Parts: sequence; C-alpha cells; structure tokens
Amino acid sequence: MVAPRGPLDAVVRVPGSKSLTNRALLVAALAQGESRLHGGLESDDTRVMIEALAALGCPIDVSHDPWTVSGLDGDLKLPGRSLDIQNSGTSARFLTAASTLGRGWVEFDGTPRMRERPISDLIDTLSQLGARVEPLEHAGCPPVRVEGTGLTGGAASIDARRSSQFVSAVLLASPYAERDVSLSLVEGRLVSRPYVDLTLDLMRAFGASAEWSGDTSLRVRAGLGYQGRSYTIEADASAAAYPFCAAAIAGGRVRVEGIPNASHQADFALLDMLARMGCQVMRGEDFAEVRGPTGDLMGIDANLNDLPDAALALAVVAAFARSPSRLRGLETLRIKETDRLSALETELGKLGADARAGEDFIEIRPGAIRGAQIATYDDHRMAMAFSLAGLAVPEVIILDPSCVSKTWPGYFDFLGEL
Repeated sequence: MVAPRGPLDAVVRVPGSKSLTNRALLVAALAQGESRLHGGLESDDTRVMIEALAALGCPIDVSHDPWTVSGLDGDLKLPGRSLDIQNSGTSARFLTAASTLGRGWVEFDGTPRMRERPISDLIDTLSQLGARVEPLEHAGCPPVRVEGTGLTGGAASIDARRSSQFVSAVLLASPYAERDVSLSLVEGRLVSRPYVDLTLDLMRAFGASAEWSGDTSLRVRAGLGYQGRSYTIEADASAAAYPFCAAAIAGGRVRVEGIPNASHQADFALLDMLARMGCQVMRGEDFAEVRGPTGDLMGIDANLNDLPDAALALAVVAAFARSPSRLRGLETLRIKETDRLSALETELGKLGADARAGEDFIEIRPGAIRGAQIATYDDHRMAMAFSLAGLAVPEVIILDPSCVSKTWPGYFDFLGEL
C-alpha cells in the first residue's frame, strides 16, 4: 500500500536508461576491443541481455561500475541450444538480429507472454538480407531459431508499424553485413521514431556509419564495425516519468538530476504534456524539474506515438484532472508485457475514473478517485504508474509489486523516499 503524502520537495536521480543499456551492451559485445559502460541499469531486462551475451561468448564484468565488455569483433559464438529471454522485448529482437552474424545455431524463447509478442516483421526483413531465421511454434512469435550464416546485406523493406525495435535490431547488426544495408519503411510509417534515432546515435558513438536517407529509409555502411570505448549511459527518461508525474498528482516539486538537456530519449516529451496540463516545468543543463499546478490539473488531448511507455503514468495523472483526456497513437500498447490499453481501462475504473480504450487510444473522464486493489498483470509499468495514485488517495494497494524488478528493482524504496 502507498501512503498519501504531499506536497513533495525532492531532488532525485533515477536509474540508467534501459533502452541505452541494452543497446550499449550489444554494441560493446560486437565491437573490437574493450568497452567501459558507466551507469548501466541493473534490472531483470538487462540481466537477461548480459546472460545471453555471455552465452554467445562475450565476457562481461558487472561487478562494479563501470561495467567492462570484451568485444568479439562481430564474431558471436552460437551455443547450439535455447536461451531464455523471459519477457525482454529488446533482448528477443536485438539478439535475434545479432545472432545471424555468428556460426552454428541458437534459439530464443521466453515467458508465455513473450510467445504472444510479434517478431515476424523482423524475421521477414532479416530473411531479405540473407539471414536464416524462423519461428518454431506460434506463427510470427517466439520461440525463434537462428542459423548463423551471416548477413548478406543489400536493400530490404521493414514493417515498423508495430514496433521500432524491429528497425533498431536490424540497424545494430548491419555494420557487419557483407554489403551496405538500405532499409525502406513499409508505407513510410514508423512508431516511436525517437528510439531509432537513439539507436543511430549510439551506433555512431561506437564508430559505425548509420543514418537516415530521406524520411522513410535508412542506410548503414558495411565494413565499419564498432570500436570499443568508454560510454556513459544517461538517466532513464521512462523511469523519470514517475517522479515527474508524482509532482503533478501530489503537488510540490520534484527535480530529477542526470538528464542532459540535449537528450534524444523520447519520454522527455512528457514534460511538455505536463506543462499543458498546468504543471510548471524547468529544464537545466543536467536536470529537469516539475512543480505541481497552482490550480486544478487540466485534461489533455495528446498523441503519444513516440513515447508509449510514458502513457501509463500520464493516464493516471489524467484521472486527477478536472476535465477529460484523450491519449492517442497507442496501438503498440496492445502488444507490450500485457495489453496495456485494456489494463488501463480496467484499473482506472477501479479508482473511480470513467475510462474507455479503443484500438489505439484511451479516453479518461475523471471521477471521485478512491482507493482500490490494483492488478499489475506482471507488468512493471502498470505497478509503477498506479502507485502514483496512492500519493493522493488512501488505500491504493499494488498487487504483485515485485514485477517492477524488470526495469527498476528499487522503485518502491525510491517512492518511499520522495
């Protein structure tokens, strides 16, 4: 149970970015030479990536900060067995693409929910580029088997309407293809484009040549592999959403340090949305601060296509607003750790809000917010988002709170210290 409190007055740091940590781990494993990763996130998802890379032959020392990764120069060693990637979407998709560079075979399997999460769009593109990858049981979902034959490269199309991770997965492996790789987006569409930009930035930081070619295609030069280096992982924008939204709900102010003003992490766009709802937002060179509204929170109509992870916390904020909200562009929430749109509709209703989810949106009409037992669906973001309601109303009980270990094992200790 979360105890109500407020107004807040806190200066905090959040863990390192999961998105950057798992990308940096893979790039460092493929690189030539040793890399030192500062500020990496310790969580279930990153542990899955670390253990899988170790099984693929890459020595990684995470006993102290910075982590050290001894790169394999693109020569992954496929172990000839199945690896458990649990419910880590980045691990499933990134490792499937990277393993095409090795020799031998490997399979990737996970939780029952992972076996429902699509990967066929990635497999189709890898096949166009000369790889041998196939799903083993459920059509278009893990488990998948990779025969390490290398990537031929060349031109391919990719359907990124369901996940930007398919694009990032192909990009991350492409410097080791035999020929340059050119990717064209099906229908010119890409959800969560800032995550692809994040991937490109990281690839270039480690020495690869990867860039947009117009608005609907990307190009990666072959033969320019990654070089080991020292790399600092930014604070996680997705994690920062929770203390920012805590200030919006409970009042007062929360400052999150360790956030570069020039960061490309998509979820920092949440700050503009909180400002539209009546919060005061301040940005500095290395921090961001949110102060709760001086009056009522106002509802918002917003497209969250680029930052779907932040939608859950924003939906809980919307339940405390004076007027209705409509959050759009959220079709990808249907295929996350749970069907998050359906889960939001159900759990917001328990709190007293009138919520209605459509195919790619959720509408929230505030009501008399009350305490409730919140189901989390083994979804870390459901647990973290709905815990924020407990800052303002009593008797909010989060069931199965340990699911936050997927990305933030110490979240509830952090919340208690605000």
